[in-house]
Amino acid sequence: MLEWLKTNAAIARDALTAEVAKFKNKNFMEATASACAMISTADGEVSSAEKMKMTGFINNSPELKVFNLNDVIKVFNDACGKFEFDFQIGQAEALKTISKIKGNDGSARLLVRVACAIGASDGNFDDKEKAACRLICLELGLNPADFEL
Repeated sequence: MLEWLKTNAAIARDALTAEVAKFKNKNFMEATASACAMISTADGEVSSAEKMKMTGFINNSPELKVFNLNDVIKVFNDACGKFEFDFQIGQAEALKTISKIKGNDGSARLLVRVACAIGASDGNFDDKEKAACRLICLELGLNPADFEL
């Protein structure tokens, strides 16, 4: 009986920890997916290399691996859909979502690094993708020169 209580208490604690992590990192997840959409659509097409790079980051990020990959992909696809409907509306919505992590320097810098990696993932980090990364930096109050942009 005591062993059963210990096991179930540990399971409950782990579940609660995962839920707290999701709540705490939801803005970062949404900002990351929106930034990935912004960079991916900057050159006019969302490549499979860009999607794979984003998926790899999510699976390896301690802050994001608590999320179901399908949930992250849904946020990404929704953001891409806004860009497809109207590029300026998509960009405004993405920047609004990204701005939610402004002031959290560690998360903001990580997001910009991920955005740069997404842009370079297809072997060509072009000027449009770099410009999108600069906009993200400015939205987050970061100096683009810190990221060689």
